[in-house]
Amino acid sequence: MDHLADVKKFAKKPVNEAAFAGMSKAYALVMSKPDTRYVACSDPAELERVRENFLKKKLGLKSADLDATVKATCEHMKADKTKSRLTFYYLLAEHYGKLDAFVKK
Repeated sequence: MDHLADVKKFAKKPVNEAAFAGMSKAYALVMSKPDTRYVACSDPAELERVRENFLKKKLGLKSADLDATVKATCEHMKADKTKSRLTFYYLLAEHYGKLDAFVKK
């Protein structure tokens, strides 16, 4: 799968390729495993993991709209049966203006 092309298909702005490269490196292990490569939007426990582990722990977010944003991202990607975790995380980081967290300084 061409993950960069997938991100470009869903991103609302031009892709920050430096941030994408950082995310690709950070989540290489996750993306290598079939059972963690995709986000299952129909699984409430999965959506909770995205909120707790990515949005809160990784990005440091605390706002009340986290669940709504995760659901909106599911809706935005609904045409794709296999929602790449890398694309999903990129879109969430983009939404919250947190892509710089993945750019190597």
